[in-house]
Amino acid sequence: MPTPTIVANPGFSAEEESQALRKAMKGLGTNEQAIIDSVVRMSNSQRQEVIVKYKGMFGRDLIDDLKSELGGNFEDSVLALFMTPAKFDAKCLHKSIKGLGTKDKVLVEIMCSRTNQQINEIKEAYKKLHKDGLEKDIKGDTSGDYERILVSLCQGVREEKPADMALAAAEAQKLYQVCLPCHHRPPCGGGGGGGGWNIIFSSAL
Repeated sequence: MPTPTIVANPGFSAEEESQALRKAMKGLGTNEQAIIDSVVRMSNSQRQEVIVKYKGMFGRDLIDDLKSELGGNFEDSVLALFMTPAKFDAKCLHKSIKGLGTKDKVLVEIMCSRTNQQINEIKEAYKKLHKDGLEKDIKGDTSGDYERILVSLCQGVREEKPADMALAAAEAQKLYQVCLPCHHRPPCGGGGGGGGWNIIFSSAL
């Protein structure tokens, strides 16, 4: 796992941050800079504490207050920072699947880069946010070998152990060779239409 670049604030106080956020939104106008200052000095887990503390102190929902006071891209950014990582990924996945077309880059980036625990947390968050589960939505919007690989990743049961760079290089070479005849990237049924790339790709993942 990579080392986080945002760590917990050692001087954090959920009460003080709640007061700062309420003050920034109370009365005429909104002090956006104060909101920025508060949000960026907390880690995600600390923001979750503030959501609970804010309601306990003021009897108000912090997220609802932010929605009523902010707008546009600024609102989207602040609300995203108050989501848990699993909920944020779940919303990104749903957005990439639903609507016109499928945003494959988002699907692949999230499904291929998350740990088993993170995948299972994402599935739980997705189910809470949307009627259908993640696997069902993936099946409804993808097909063929591409669908099978995504569904496999969705199970959250990949073997997890330290990276073997020599093995990774060897697997990449195998995938390159099987896809080379059709000069396309997956999903394409490479290897002259035989679809052999998907077996190697699934094994490598």
